[in-house]
Amino acid sequence: MLKETLIEIFERDLQRLATEINLYKDEDKLWLVKTGISNSAGNLCLHLLGNLNHFIGAALGHTGYVRYREDEFSLKNIPRQDLITNIENCKLVVKGSLTNLPEADLQKDFPLNVFGKITSTEFMLVHLAAHLSYHLGQINYHRRLLDQ
Repeated sequence: MLKETLIEIFERDLQRLATEINLYKDEDKLWLVKTGISNSAGNLCLHLLGNLNHFIGAALGHTGYVRYREDEFSLKNIPRQDLITNIENCKLVVKGSLTNLPEADLQKDFPLNVFGKITSTEFMLVHLAAHLSYHLGQINYHRRLLDQ
């Protein structure tokens, strides 16, 4: 039951991410950073994709994805359509990885030590859904504030 709920939430919020990226009137503003704003929407998008591809795709789905976290915050001016394509690919990775994850594995230890301690896979997946939602809200605010 939880697995299906998580799949639905990840799909919903990744679709919302694509919607937010597409709602920017000026594509260049995806990469804009102003005083008091630490990250651009484009970099937050890259960060979310790297995070999900790493922790769900590679760790649980064994996709072979290799994360370059520094690039998530340093790359700039990636075309909007490339971001959208990467979001769509990430949706497939997340759904496939979670669909193939045995329900019993949710109670097992997550294969990576993320917080300086071992957590359950269930805990990590709920954390990842919350993390996606948190940054999605930042992107929404960034767009409404800076893309007028």
